[in-house]
Amino acid sequence: MSLKQLTVFVENKQGTLVDITETLAAHNVNLRALSIADTRDFGILRLIVNDNDTACSTLSEQGYLIKITEVVGVKIGDQPGKLSKALQVLDEAGINMEYLYAFMARTEKHAYVVLRVADNAAAEAALEAAGFHLITDADVDKL
Repeated sequence: MSLKQLTVFVENKQGTLVDITETLAAHNVNLRALSIADTRDFGILRLIVNDNDTACSTLSEQGYLIKITEVVGVKIGDQPGKLSKALQVLDEAGINMEYLYAFMARTEKHAYVVLRVADNAAAEAALEAAGFHLITDADVDKL
């Protein structure tokens, strides 16, 4: 049930993100969520897109190193404390959070949170048991 996240390793230099986003746009790949972490020399760009295969092939052809990572996507009400509740569920289940980032839906009053944890199945089970709705790649395609 997990989401596929593309992790793109990029040089930390002017124009790199423009190149990546233009390449994806030219191939009708729509960005649904992104996160970037940088160091002095390189960056780690994490993407949730509507077409993983096209994104991977076109960026690979451009010389980018790409890794696909399975992550957990969870739908959270857009209200104070909802994210904290989801994180508390994972904490109580003994599941460590490696990183997370969020994105908003266009038509719903929900945020979607992408979670990287050591055990996706355990995180998904804990969140579902607590009443959270998990999202899939098919759900992302509908956004």
